Amino acid sequence: MPAIIDLSVPLEMSPSEPLPVSVVHEAHRDSVKVMSRFFQCSGDDLPGGLGWANDRVNIIAHAGTHVDAPWHYSTVCGGKRARTIDEMPLEWFFHDGVMLDMRHKPRGSGITVQDLESELARIDYRLKPWDIVLLQTGADKLWGSAEYFEAGSGMTGDSTLWLIGQGVRVMGIDAWGWDRPFWAIREEFGRTGDRSILWGAHYAGIQEEYCHIEKLANLDLLPRPFGFKVACFPVKLAGGSAGWTRVVAIFED
Repeated sequence: MPAIIDLSVPLEMSPSEPLPVSVVHEAHRDSVKVMSRFFQCSGDDLPGGLGWANDRVNIIAHAGTHVDAPWHYSTVCGGKRARTIDEMPLEWFFHDGVMLDMRHKPRGSGITVQDLESELARIDYRLKPWDIVLLQTGADKLWGSAEYFEAGSGMTGDSTLWLIGQGVRVMGIDAWGWDRPFWAIREEFGRTGDRSILWGAHYAGIQEEYCHIEKLANLDLLPRPFGFKVACFPVKLAGGSAGWTRVVAIFED
C-alpha cells in the first residue's frame, strides 16, 4: 500500500472561513418519515426504527480546500472564454508534486520569482511541465482561528506567470488565498495606488490558463519536498468557478 498524506482542511463551520459556512447533520431518526414515504413502509419496518443519516450544507465553492478554475479569475483567458471547473481536463490534477518551503517569508509579503528559484536550488530540483507545485507558508497551523484569514505570505502576478512559464498548470498554497492576504494588498494599494497589485496573482489567469489550490494543509508532514504524486481532482460543479477537493500526496516507496 502506498503512503497517503492528507493535504486538505476539513469542510466545516470555522472562524477561519470569513464567508459563512453552514452544516447541519441530520440524525438517523430525522429521516424516518422520508424513508417511509419512499418505500411505503412504516418506521417500525426499519432496523431500530431509524433511517439514514444525512447532512445539509450551505457553502460557497471556495470554502474548504478547493481548486480555483480560470473562470474565477475572469470571463476571459488568453483572449478566449475562460473555462469553468467542470471543463478542466482531469489529466491536470494527478502529477508529480514538489513542495517549496516559504515559511521564512514575513506575514503579508509577496513570494517572488527569486524566492521560488532560490528554494528550487536549495532542494536541488528542476521544475518540469505538469509538476504540481505546493507552497508552504505555515498559515495552515492557524486553521480554526480567525487569524487564519490574515496569515501567511502569498503569490504575485509575476511569480504566478513564472510558474506557468515552466509548464506548471496546477499550483497550490496552504493559506486562505493564492494572493497575499487582503490586508497587505489593501495597505500597499493605499500607499502606492498601484492597481497591478490588486488580486495580481489571480489575474495572471487572464493572460495564461492555470488552476490553483487554496487552503492546503499538513505540508510539514511531507517527508521530502519531491518524489511523490499529488492527486487533487476537483468536484465536477457544473459551470463552477471552483470545485472542492481532497488533496493527497502519494508516496509509492
